[in-house]
Amino acid sequence: MKQLNINIANIRAIGVTNQRETTVVWDKTTGEPLYNAIVWLDLRTQSTVERLLKRIPGKNKTFSKFKTGLPLSTYFSAVKLRWLLDNVEEIRKAVEEKRAMFGTIDSWLIWSLTGGKNGGIHCTDVTNASRTMLFNIHSLEWDPELCKFFDIPMEILPSVRSSSEIYGLMKSGALTGVPISGCLGDQSAALVGQMCFRDGQAKNTYGTGCFLLCNTGQKSVFSEHGLITTIAYKMGRDKPVFYALEGSVAIAGAVVRWLRDNLGIARTSQEVEKLAADVGTSYGCYFVPAFSGLYAPYWEPSARGIICGLTQFTNKKHIAFAALEAVCFQTREILDAMNKDCGIPLSQLQVDGGMTNNKILMQLQSDILCIPVVKPSMPETTALGAAMAAGAAEGVGVWSLNPGDLTAVTCERFEPQINPEESEYRYARWKKAVMKSMGWETSDSPSNGDSSIFSSLPLGIYIMSSMLVLIGAKYRSGK
Repeated sequence: MKQLNINIANIRAIGVTNQRETTVVWDKTTGEPLYNAIVWLDLRTQSTVERLLKRIPGKNKTFSKFKTGLPLSTYFSAVKLRWLLDNVEEIRKAVEEKRAMFGTIDSWLIWSLTGGKNGGIHCTDVTNASRTMLFNIHSLEWDPELCKFFDIPMEILPSVRSSSEIYGLMKSGALTGVPISGCLGDQSAALVGQMCFRDGQAKNTYGTGCFLLCNTGQKSVFSEHGLITTIAYKMGRDKPVFYALEGSVAIAGAVVRWLRDNLGIARTSQEVEKLAADVGTSYGCYFVPAFSGLYAPYWEPSARGIICGLTQFTNKKHIAFAALEAVCFQTREILDAMNKDCGIPLSQLQVDGGMTNNKILMQLQSDILCIPVVKPSMPETTALGAAMAAGAAEGVGVWSLNPGDLTAVTCERFEPQINPEESEYRYARWKKAVMKSMGWETSDSPSNGDSSIFSSLPLGIYIMSSMLVLIGAKYRSGK
């Protein structure tokens, strides 16, 4: 701050925004985490999901839809917490001894910054709570029946607060005494940062994954097309809660990193954009980056990534283009689902996130959606949303969220440049590829990480019998 010539005394409030489902359990007496955080993309919980499904009549993944808005999936926190309780002895012991605290990353940060083991505030906000699968999005309380179903003790859960209120004060460092007064899960923060405060306004954030949220106002809308219902924000203790429909895509920016780090076809993310720009087509190649299964609208954990339509002429430039196109096709799928659920098609798409700096991607997105794509000049709307929530809190009051007080943001606009028929043809081919990606993996599949020769029983028997023969021969020879 000093290097930027900003007086620290002018910092009036702190806002927190975070990956929503990522789960951590810590010891309140030592202040230390009891195990590594399990991030939202982690698939080790698939066997836990399958075991829980067996307890549900008809193996209905949407059994809690009307309480939580969510399907049973590896994505959400309750399953991650159940896995930790089942697999980490230290966490089980801490729960038994009443030392354990659970939270998403916002809870961990607020608790740590407000004192930690010396009186830290153990809380979360409604947007993060709504991603746990333990929270009733109507009563705005932890649900005892769901906690019982997942066998999670309610005493380890944080208290649930609004997205904009003073939770506590910073207890150390240069900002000691500054209130922490804003808390929003990252996608809700981006919705606020994009000023989507009216029914029907939507934004799409391109980060590691891709998240399309549409504000549905004070009414929770339940999808018939694979989207989830989530809490958008609650801007104050006495303010109403607003809901959103959300389409969640697991892999967006992560596919560019995969091309760079795993395949090594480019040294930088910018080079991937240049490779794609050089050819301007995938040459019939389609890439489904289902590295963590498929999220909305399929919710298919058995899917895995595929690249298909390859010919002897396909090169790394075509694969780079297909990867960017895949991000756009996934957005098209969730936008189509949202249009069906809302009944009123979006006339343009507001976008944000790091990937929006890629102009090839933004033009591709407009071409595939057949509507304009609008990018604000300040793409870090997630941070902006957290700042707005913190500044608007009662007792801080340095930011007005009244529509008339909000400043219009300058934007860059991308218009469709191909005809709708070509867009539909390419989209249909993509859908065909998606179908081929499904059904690859189950929790019963042999572990890829087990390289032991004895993981193959016939081979193990063969080697053991060979060893016995050698020992017998050595014995017979008298050596």
